[in-house]
Amino acid sequence: MTVRPGRERRGLRLLVKGVPGVAALTVLAASASMIAPAGALASVSASASVSALASVSAFAESPQPGTPAYRERDAQNQRDAWGRIFGPGGQLRSLPYLTALATQVGPKTLADWADQARRLNRPSVTLGMIFPPANLGNPLREGWSGRRGRAVPISYTNRYGALIKGTMYAPLPGARDPYTGVRHSGPFPGVVITTGSVQGTERMYTWLAQDLAERGYVVMTYDVQGQGRSETLPHQGPVEDLPLCDPSAAPLPGEQSGCPGVISQQGANFRYGTEDALSFFQSTPASPWRNPGAGSASVDSHNPLWQLYDRSPDTRSVTPGRTSRIAVIGHSYGAAAVSYLQTVDSRIQTVVALDKLGLRSDKAWPVGKPVVPALALQADYSFLPQAYDSCEGCSPDKAPDPYRERKTGYDTWAAANVDSMLVVPRAATHLDYTDIPLVLPASRYGQALSSVYTQAWLAKYLKHDPAADDVLLGQSFRYLEPVAVGQWAPVTLRRNDQLSFYHCSAYRFRRAADGSLAENPDLGKVGCTR
Repeated sequence: MTVRPGRERRGLRLLVKGVPGVAALTVLAASASMIAPAGALASVSASASVSALASVSAFAESPQPGTPAYRERDAQNQRDAWGRIFGPGGQLRSLPYLTALATQVGPKTLADWADQARRLNRPSVTLGMIFPPANLGNPLREGWSGRRGRAVPISYTNRYGALIKGTMYAPLPGARDPYTGVRHSGPFPGVVITTGSVQGTERMYTWLAQDLAERGYVVMTYDVQGQGRSETLPHQGPVEDLPLCDPSAAPLPGEQSGCPGVISQQGANFRYGTEDALSFFQSTPASPWRNPGAGSASVDSHNPLWQLYDRSPDTRSVTPGRTSRIAVIGHSYGAAAVSYLQTVDSRIQTVVALDKLGLRSDKAWPVGKPVVPALALQADYSFLPQAYDSCEGCSPDKAPDPYRERKTGYDTWAAANVDSMLVVPRAATHLDYTDIPLVLPASRYGQALSSVYTQAWLAKYLKHDPAADDVLLGQSFRYLEPVAVGQWAPVTLRRNDQLSFYHCSAYRFRRAADGSLAENPDLGKVGCTR
């Protein structure tokens, strides 16, 4: 079925007309059309099938920088960076997506506002509460809980007494792995996912939490203080139910002001937020989370799915002294935080960094060192795609630095002889790792490719599944993606078609079968020779 762009926009207007709370979606769709690169809608196939082989058009031979062929390939890559919205099966080309979005944003927004009204003493002054689509995630994943897995809301207070909202995900009792058909039997390894800054919300990462839970993990997502549905202010006064801090006081270690956790865009929120989340994740009725400053707030004293988490020491860990069966995943500032925390937090067995892996100094932490295996999932572009020759120091006759993404963290891990892998999805942006409806660019399959590699990486280092190496070293992958509410369909991805042709992807790790070194400095043959 082919859908013309004009019909899509008219269909969206008809779809949202008269539906309470979703009038803004028409504006969002129109805005997406206006800010997308010229020809983005016309440049992609409108095929509705996602079970067909998914690939991004590639040239048989790499053209030379400055040539018309090179510039056309670059322009196509920029258009492909909008693929999640305009590509085959993308948001604006999917009637099920638009229907789900229109019918969910109103009720979810009202539910979030009602929850806020019940706790006026704990305000969430955040983008997610003011701009509801930021708190939505992928609407096609609604109904996952009870069908493909289990989702349980959680609330607890962080070390400063701010109320933190989150969700626990786990397999359904007796469920089978949707890829292998093997029946799950717990307990399971654990995963904590920390959001990005600039008002990232936990629901933007539902895609990865659900994908991992149905593969046999207990997963926790949460909103850091001052983002999403979590509280903005700390509770440091004598009355626990009242938010209070002293902005004129000397900042606590790692904080930027005397009001800890304010502003939310600081390293402390992501480092301390991850540490507190790990502690809450591991809490039990016998060893509860202390919930400082909770007062009369409705909070969980411990992880409600604590019995599903495998607490047995991991005797097969590749990192001496790291025996907890738990991984941390972070995006953006969250990625920087988990890249550091793997140095100092002995609970962490492995790390996945979503744009970018790297050891950088921050007020909340010093420079760390590689300790545990790390998977780096990065991007061709930052927030917006741009021409290859438009960056500082770039020129029309010079290709982008193929080592750019390797330099941020992967090369440091490789030099330290710690297992690592770097994957740069083609045309991916910084937003590939979040779910935001109708605005902001992201590639069509970057999220799928990243989920496949994350599943395999955790299977290798948390479950010690020897089959994980076959996926990590494979050249094609099968991924299940939601195509309608309650419906998932397979998409096949060819590795070489999905990797950046500007920036090198690479790996260096020990094979499970015989301990031999698997190493490739340039998966996509971009030009990294060492």
